[in-house]
Amino acid sequence: MAISVFDLFTVGIGPSSSHTVGPMRAGHAFVAGIAARGKLAGVAGLRVDLFGSLAATGHGHGTFTAVLLGLEGFDPETVLPSEVEAALARIEETGELRVGAELGAAANGAEPAIVQFGVADIVLRPLTVLETHTNGMRFAALDAAGEVLDEQTYYSVGGGFIVRDGAEEKILDRLAEQLAEQPYPFTTAAELLVHSESNGLSIAEVMFANELVSRDEESICSGLAHIWDVMEGCKNSALTRTGVLPGGLNVRRRAPEWHRKLSEQDPDRDPVFWQEWINLVALAVNEENASGGRVVTAPTNGAAGIIPAVLFYATHYAPGAATWSPDEKQRVVVDFLLAAAAIGVLFKEQASISGAEVGCQGEVGSASSMAAAGLAQILGGTPQQVENAAEIAMEHNLGLTCDPIGGLVQIPCIERNAIAASKAINAAKMALMGDGEHHVTLDEVIITMRETGKDMSDKYKETARGGLAVNVIEC
Repeated sequence: MAISVFDLFTVGIGPSSSHTVGPMRAGHAFVAGIAARGKLAGVAGLRVDLFGSLAATGHGHGTFTAVLLGLEGFDPETVLPSEVEAALARIEETGELRVGAELGAAANGAEPAIVQFGVADIVLRPLTVLETHTNGMRFAALDAAGEVLDEQTYYSVGGGFIVRDGAEEKILDRLAEQLAEQPYPFTTAAELLVHSESNGLSIAEVMFANELVSRDEESICSGLAHIWDVMEGCKNSALTRTGVLPGGLNVRRRAPEWHRKLSEQDPDRDPVFWQEWINLVALAVNEENASGGRVVTAPTNGAAGIIPAVLFYATHYAPGAATWSPDEKQRVVVDFLLAAAAIGVLFKEQASISGAEVGCQGEVGSASSMAAAGLAQILGGTPQQVENAAEIAMEHNLGLTCDPIGGLVQIPCIERNAIAASKAINAAKMALMGDGEHHVTLDEVIITMRETGKDMSDKYKETARGGLAVNVIEC
């Protein structure tokens, strides 16, 4: 599969890539398809069914409102939190959904269809799991007589990726064509290392060469710089927001107070405080995500704080970082994200990054592995050391369950990101102390993660039916 760095790092809104971003994209795709076929004017009603994990934890993940926003035509890549708040307030007040109103040019000039539809009209089927994936959703558009104008089923498969039922073969064919065009196609770490060794390229350079098939150098670098800017903006936004997180758990926002204390204790960025700053960045990003703010899926929203935190370490504590020019710092960021994405490709190819499919090992574990690889890359690691860093980080996240309290991406998710960021840094340092040789390969660990996910009880896979989700009283 020809997965791009820009597939793994996308801009969206919180709190979940699979449960918020994916459903919004699915709703958007459904209504855009109706508009493209000239049927928008005939829409008089809607039916939406959510299955499996989407239904079980959708309330805490903002799934239901994300579906409504997608059906209005909002795109998670561009919608602003202020627009989300205004649209949801209007829908709640009027009970009306403006189907396709935000499609713009994609609406082919058609006026939006105004229908009576809200969160309460969404049909929830938490115990029904569709064959393709647990995160299933079915949309139907009805005419004035109640007859079905169009009906589609979508799956949110992790990281904001969606697949339409019946389109899998076409997608695989298209991706196979793209893969054939790449100079260094790979689906396993073994293949990735062969390309690196036989061509004298770093992991980042292999990924960059493959990206050049579909984009020029300037757009790749500027696109990744934009991703970094959004990560930084996400962190900075969280540092200004006080009070408690939404959702009913009354989890206090800690980032502003932590930032104040750290700024007093460490005004000159003494390296002895690196751990505290990494914790702060991860915490801040995930508090912003839990608030429904604008974040980068990296590779998921639930794990969105890990890569920004490790990138912060790279750009502030790497040897020579204090003297880097803006261009040098951007080059470091680009190489970091390219190497991290190369590892992310392996998880998408061989296993999953969906908490609803394999537990949190697929979200936080894969992000920690990607971050470790990115850090090892920019610290001068060989391809073998980069692969070893990714392997160490993932190996020590195996078996991690997804059991958020109240179905909210808050406890244990926020602190878990900080812990995983530290694991990534330690994994990179351990790999760089060695020569790249190790007993367990990254491919073996990824396969183990996949098999562990298959064996894991469903109650530990983002259903809020096990673990902390049932043993901690919501208050």
